[in-house]
Amino acid sequence: MVQINAFIVHSLRPTLLPALLLLIGISFFGACAATNNASKNRPADEPQVVDYYLGEDEISKMNEMILARTQMNSDPGEYLLGEGDLLRISVFEAKELDTTVRVSSRGWVTLPLIETVDIKGLTAIEAEEKIEAMYKKRFIKNPHVSIFVEEHISQRITLVGQFKNPGTYDYPTKQRLLDTIALGGGLSEKAGQMVQIRKSRHIQGQPDIVMVDLDQLIRKGNVQQNIEINGGDVIFIPEAGVFFVDGAVKRPGAYAIKHRTVIQEALVEAGGVETWAAKDRIKLVRMAENGEREIIDLDLSQPGVKEMAIKDRDILMVDASGAASSMRGFSVSILGTGFSYWRR
Repeated sequence: MVQINAFIVHSLRPTLLPALLLLIGISFFGACAATNNASKNRPADEPQVVDYYLGEDEISKMNEMILARTQMNSDPGEYLLGEGDLLRISVFEAKELDTTVRVSSRGWVTLPLIETVDIKGLTAIEAEEKIEAMYKKRFIKNPHVSIFVEEHISQRITLVGQFKNPGTYDYPTKQRLLDTIALGGGLSEKAGQMVQIRKSRHIQGQPDIVMVDLDQLIRKGNVQQNIEINGGDVIFIPEAGVFFVDGAVKRPGAYAIKHRTVIQEALVEAGGVETWAAKDRIKLVRMAENGEREIIDLDLSQPGVKEMAIKDRDILMVDASGAASSMRGFSVSILGTGFSYWRR
């Protein structure tokens, strides 16, 4: 609002008064127009914070579902053996063969008479049967072997992110994803609905990273998403309101949506695309309105693609071009979509 002293107005000559009033009017309407334009532009310029969190009640319901479907009781005979474990091995028919031995870095144990035995990755029961067969072949008619794990240090899993109790846990037997979430105390109040499992060992034909949708697993009861977890695996649950970028980018990972983020900004957050990236072959894996995942093909050279808004739980996969596409080093699988990706 433009203000002017009344004394000044009355002191002016009559010939100057109309011009002054005109100037005041122009200034007033200009100020109003500027104020209106600023109010119109402000929402687009300011960061838009969106609450992606499910809420305490919803998280509590999901945790109840998790606990109802877990099987935390484990049979000691199903313990998986590995390097560093300390075993007490007893042979009932020949006490002189009893021994306490630690598994070597190669997964072997040295026993009386039969020397080295490879037991890495076997359960305690499987190792007992293997040793029995070796003693039976040359030394004892019908041996009975017992293995007791005195120190079980080889099989551990790491829970990172939005668990109530994240950390590294002993993992003596093979369990499934829901069991490991329960092991970490369930989901925290800030948990998102995606979980990333980084496998500890590369197995030919199997993915190294698996993405699982917790909504499909927990609320919709899709048992195929309740995958088996092995010792050494890392399970990561990010906060709600994140997107994932993988493939031919410099820093693959999960990133928070702090404001209205577009495709171009998402790629910049991931360090930008590699020189060997195929910018015309980008996959956007997105949750559709029907609750199912859809795969959208993107080409950065097409108009409007870089300005597309990123949504919660979006996954961007940037493909490799030319010879780089054959240099397969790491595979990512998104369960429930049939989509797999090999990255260098």
